[in-house]
Amino acid sequence: MTLSNTNKRRKICVVLVDRANYGRLKPVMRAIAAHPALELQVLAAGTMVLERFDQPVRQVRADGFPVDGEAFIEVEGSNPATMAKSVGFAVVEFASEFQRLKPDLVLLIGDRYEALAAAIAAAYMNLCIAHIQGGEVSGSIDESARHAISKFAHFHFPSTRRSAEYLVRMGERPETILATGCPSSDIARMLDRDLRPETIVSRGSGALIDVNAPFLLVIFHPTTTEFGGEQRQVEELLAALHTVQMPTILLWPNIDAGSDRVSKAIRVFRERARPTWLRTLVNLPPEDYLKVLARAACAVGNSSSFVRDASYFGTPVVLVGRRQEGRETDVHVTRVLPLAGEIARAITQQVARGRYAPSTLYGDGYVSERIAAALAELKPYVQKRLHYVYEEASAQEFVPAGPWPEEEEAECVSLA
Repeated sequence: MTLSNTNKRRKICVVLVDRANYGRLKPVMRAIAAHPALELQVLAAGTMVLERFDQPVRQVRADGFPVDGEAFIEVEGSNPATMAKSVGFAVVEFASEFQRLKPDLVLLIGDRYEALAAAIAAAYMNLCIAHIQGGEVSGSIDESARHAISKFAHFHFPSTRRSAEYLVRMGERPETILATGCPSSDIARMLDRDLRPETIVSRGSGALIDVNAPFLLVIFHPTTTEFGGEQRQVEELLAALHTVQMPTILLWPNIDAGSDRVSKAIRVFRERARPTWLRTLVNLPPEDYLKVLARAACAVGNSSSFVRDASYFGTPVVLVGRRQEGRETDVHVTRVLPLAGEIARAITQQVARGRYAPSTLYGDGYVSERIAAALAELKPYVQKRLHYVYEEASAQEFVPAGPWPEEEEAECVSLA
């Protein structure tokens, strides 16, 4: 990694596009803001600014971060065509914001189509891009978006060793792949896991959930490559929950194609079944969400946080369907088809099994400072080249720069 020789504070534009984005980027934003060589810029877009998603951007401001721009980019409709149109519209809006903010580097995370639009805009404006969570296999159109963002990105902060190896196999230069881990593990490490009842009671609607007793956490997003089948899948999930009859906190889905049908199925179920065990929430602040995940007897659905964040807490997970197909998982995850009987059996088994040993597969809890330090030291460039075209080094010989946390060195504390 080449050091920068300038004394000017480097402007890092962090793009936030949904609640999960913010949850994982929040500790990085704090580390950037605290670094003497860096200047934080925050650009909120996607569901971060939408009222029907409870405007998570308000939480960003409440946490003390100035928001330098808001971009309204979502085209309503919840189908593949409107998703595609949203990408096109977002490129226009992001280009305008980048032109106004003039960042030195754009920081993106994950696989959202909104982040892909930001990558396209930044790349064509000759802006240097850094990407967190590249190289992961995740299923659905999100995987294609993730790899596309990686190809636009000039620097990479992968979450796992395997992801780093996949990036170099994709032709990324080893010196641009900087070992870090997932920054959400930082929040998990520092989290006060005391979950107050009002955290849940003051939000959402439905049954009153005793957070000091066993409960389920459920999130089910549509799988974009299976558009048209999401309603039946969530109906199977709801039927399984009705069989189990365990207190349940359910968060509404994201804005991907098919989300309207998922939401409709949930509303119909509530009206017909009148479940006395179900509470639905639109949104939770990052720390509160992780507290709920940490305290849950089992997490059920297809959220990526059930793979990466739940592992740090040792929370049992029932992963439903193909949305996270191929995702690197630890032993806390049980995969099932979206069939009511399979889901119900898996929930019962996982709850009876109890908590797993904490894992640092996706980060050791000290990730954000490493990312901020790298952002201050790296030298931005514009022209990318495939590593294997110019170098003879084999991808099999690549060892990403450390430190990678070892399981036995984990400082995780199991939930009592």
